[in-house]
Amino acid sequence: MAIYGFGTTEFQLVLLRRMADFNPDLVEQAVRRLGATRSSMREANKRWQAMIRSPRFPPGARRHTAVLGPPQTTGPRRIGDLACTAQQWPLPLWPDLRFEVLLGPAQAGAPLLNAWLVRAAGAPAPVLRTLADLVPWSCVVADVGAAFPPAVPREGSAPTRLRLDFTAPDAAGRPLACTADFTWGLLQEVRPAGLGR
Repeated sequence: MAIYGFGTTEFQLVLLRRMADFNPDLVEQAVRRLGATRSSMREANKRWQAMIRSPRFPPGARRHTAVLGPPQTTGPRRIGDLACTAQQWPLPLWPDLRFEVLLGPAQAGAPLLNAWLVRAAGAPAPVLRTLADLVPWSCVVADVGAAFPPAVPREGSAPTRLRLDFTAPDAAGRPLACTADFTWGLLQEVRPAGLGR
């Protein structure tokens, strides 16, 4: 399924465009796997930005359905006292992950609360014991949060980015306070806390 010739491949290029600031080599490999080029990645991002600003483009989660087709799964999700709905789509670049949109309560007009990559149900999470295990693109926000509690989420440097502050052992077993940067929910880099990007 695609709208205006914009489908799953183009959407993945949009996700990659936002990751290129952190891991250009990984992005380059992924772009080639999609049979695309850096210029087509930039063009896909430009088209996406124009589409989401257009009054004719479907709002909220409907924009993802227009581009990716019907969600693979739809189910209830509680965030504190808030009854939400989660919709998920598979993406070929990340077979163990799903692109998830989280919608607020229907009585509030079902606003889009979040959109990011999450671990697919039944897909094993990576074993994360030390900082050496935190390899770019190997894990999502929930994986790191579960491995190194209590991780504290913070706003990232852009709307598609998030940071987690946490403590994890280094190679010698010494605990080190760190910050992890995620784009669309996927790990991009880990650095000692206090060293900003």
